[in-house]
Amino acid sequence: MGDITTVAKAFFDACETGGGWEACARYCALHATFSAQADALAGVTSLRDYTEWMKGLLTFIPDGRYEVRSFATDEERRNVTAYGVFHGTHTGEGGPCPPTGKSTSTDYVYVMQFEGDRIIGLTKIWNDARAVRELGWA
Repeated sequence: MGDITTVAKAFFDACETGGGWEACARYCALHATFSAQADALAGVTSLRDYTEWMKGLLTFIPDGRYEVRSFATDEERRNVTAYGVFHGTHTGEGGPCPPTGKSTSTDYVYVMQFEGDRIIGLTKIWNDARAVRELGWA
């Protein structure tokens, strides 16, 4: 498939643009894990479910988009780290409440762990509480 940096970039774009598991599966091990210390993602433990969560998020934040600030590969530890900023406004139906018309610009980091050229786990580092407040959900 390619080197882990190339795979990570392709996965990142597919996930962050709402491709869901259908677009992301080719870059991941079937049972890839997901973890985050964020209440908004409580109970999401598989990468498959996380990619579907992102797909769902973009239905009620239809202008959701990312801005990459850093992308780094650690070959020794077989991981790739991506730092981005998610921008979006809650204008679509769905989500935790009716559309608020409020926006967020929220920092996050993905650490994608590899085995061979497949992602076997992703950890998301994200201050979800701030994003929830900015969007008017709390």
